[in-house]
Amino acid sequence: MPEGALRHAVFDVAEAVRGLPDTSTTMVADHRFTDDPAASARVFRVYRPTPPHSHDTCDEYLYALSGRCLMRFGEEAPVEVGAGRLVVFKRGVVHSVPAILEEPMVFLSVDTPRREPRDIRFVEAGTGTPDTFMRQAE
Repeated sequence: MPEGALRHAVFDVAEAVRGLPDTSTTMVADHRFTDDPAASARVFRVYRPTPPHSHDTCDEYLYALSGRCLMRFGEEAPVEVGAGRLVVFKRGVVHSVPAILEEPMVFLSVDTPRREPRDIRFVEAGTGTPDTFMRQAE
């Protein structure tokens, strides 16, 4: 393990969620708990529908803490996701949030290996950039 790497910790997830902004100019805002090469853990809030996109570097494990939304994977029919649901998808899987049904839509995410904040590839040009997709909460 690299010198200075986190060996153990206890995080207050509810406090981190309360620290997410009420509004955002980006589609998503997140708060990172860990950011190690092997995995990153974070909470994030989805503020508006997200267009189809994928991530090249990580698999994602999303646990819905609050809210309800529709999620779509590739060309499959959208599925409703709400508090208490676990969503898992592998790197490269195209996914989107075509509708937010109940706010705030907040997820706890574990990404393996670490998800670089700028790792996002939008399917259609002009639908988003890393800067319009996510901001890191203070």
